[in-house]
Amino acid sequence: MDQLEIFKALANQSRLQILNWLKDPESHFPGQAHSFESGVCVGQIQQKSGLTQSTVSEYLSTLQRAGLVKSTRVGQWTYYKRNEEAFKALSNLIQQEL
Repeated sequence: MDQLEIFKALANQSRLQILNWLKDPESHFPGQAHSFESGVCVGQIQQKSGLTQSTVSEYLSTLQRAGLVKSTRVGQWTYYKRNEEAFKALSNLIQQEL
C-alpha cells in the first residue's frame, strides 16, 4: 500500500465523489443496464459527474493506481468498483500509524 499515492488520490473532491458513488452504485447509477457485479461503466460515471470522458478516465486511473478501485473489461466497456479490501487496510493504517 503506497500511502502517498492513496492520499494524493483522495485529495480531490471529484475523485472523492466518485468513490462515494461507487460505495452504493445501485442508488447512484439506477440507469445502468448491466448488473453491478462488475462495477459501474465509465460512461455512467462520466454522465453523472458532468466531467469530460478524459478527465473521468484520468481520475479513475489515479484511483486504480492507488489501489482504491478495480477495473473489469467487458467487451469494449470498462467497469469500475471500489476495492473494499484497500479501504479496510487504509482504515487500519490510519488507526495504527497516524
